[in-house]
Amino acid sequence: MTIAALPHHRRAGGTDRPDAPTLGVEEEFLLLDPGTGDTVALADEVVAALPPAARANSRPELRSSMIEMVSPVCGTLAELRGQLAELRRAASTAGAALGASLVAVGATPAADPHRDVPPEPRYLGMSKRFGSVAHDPAVCGCHVHVGVPDRRTAVQVCNHLRPWLPVVQALAANSPLHAGVDSGYASWRSIQLLRWPSLGPTPHFRDAEAYDRTVAALIASGVMMDEGMAYWYARPSRRYPTVEVRVGDVCLTVDDAVLVAGLVRALVATTIDDIRAGVEAPEIPDSLVAAAHWHAAKHGLDGTLFDPRGGTTRPAWDLVDDLVARVELALTRHGDLPFVTAGLARLRREGNGATRQRERYRQVGDVGGLVRALARETAGPPGIVSAA
Repeated sequence: MTIAALPHHRRAGGTDRPDAPTLGVEEEFLLLDPGTGDTVALADEVVAALPPAARANSRPELRSSMIEMVSPVCGTLAELRGQLAELRRAASTAGAALGASLVAVGATPAADPHRDVPPEPRYLGMSKRFGSVAHDPAVCGCHVHVGVPDRRTAVQVCNHLRPWLPVVQALAANSPLHAGVDSGYASWRSIQLLRWPSLGPTPHFRDAEAYDRTVAALIASGVMMDEGMAYWYARPSRRYPTVEVRVGDVCLTVDDAVLVAGLVRALVATTIDDIRAGVEAPEIPDSLVAAAHWHAAKHGLDGTLFDPRGGTTRPAWDLVDDLVARVELALTRHGDLPFVTAGLARLRREGNGATRQRERYRQVGDVGGLVRALARETAGPPGIVSAA
């Protein structure tokens, strides 16, 4: 069952807070050789080996070395945490039985010999239209869906999110390796994906009609095949009243993913409050927003981030603190503030996924050893049931 399979006024279970928007998460994973770190083309076999409930929450991807696991619609972070942990364990177990490590990393860390697209009409169409770009090494993201009242609100929410998504990107950065070496970026995935012509910061749109006109024009231009290829960092759902934030790398651990999801939900809820109060989104030049995203992809949380609101470079954690201050009321209202506060304190101590990957790489000394260590973190400890 995918996120879109449930209307966002329903929950998958657990205790609901009627004032908290629903949320769900899509996580993409790589299947890697535990000895070399190279990709292995076993997605179909791994999906077939999943328990039926987990298989229903899986999706095919652009590579035969990738699988996507999709949470049900959730009402609380505790519920989301339990769902993601269960899906990760199921996929990790299925992969291990077939000799593959399921690893939550944003970009292919070593070699990717399996770059042909699966024989699905859409993927074949993408290969034909976009050529080599559609055959780049595999990359994996974390997409957070948050319920909103309607499509008009969804477009306005995307406007308000623009200056804050680089901070989310830095928190989630988890792809420093490329072709077996350190790329020099915290999120190589973010850099590689810019080769797609319809990917990047969401433009500022006056209203939903302007959004639809722009997408239609881009489809007519050939840049997009359809509306589903509006690969902007935040976008309204095509069929349901949700906003999808897709700026982040797949997170190394369940707790990292839930932290990002909690902050994204709080951001969406805060912007909905602003929209209802008549607060307009700042119209920041696209070039400054793009610069902020490049800076986040380059540095992650290690050093500085670029603040597009004032056009200044600031310590990364100062901007994280600004983000928390902006959404603190929503976090409190949702009951998420303790979990988010503890998660951010952990990242201050240990670093985001990119920082931790680099440290483990220095410790183990080879990509295979790194992959085995990251596979253990991806699967996580057994028995996760709550975010308390």
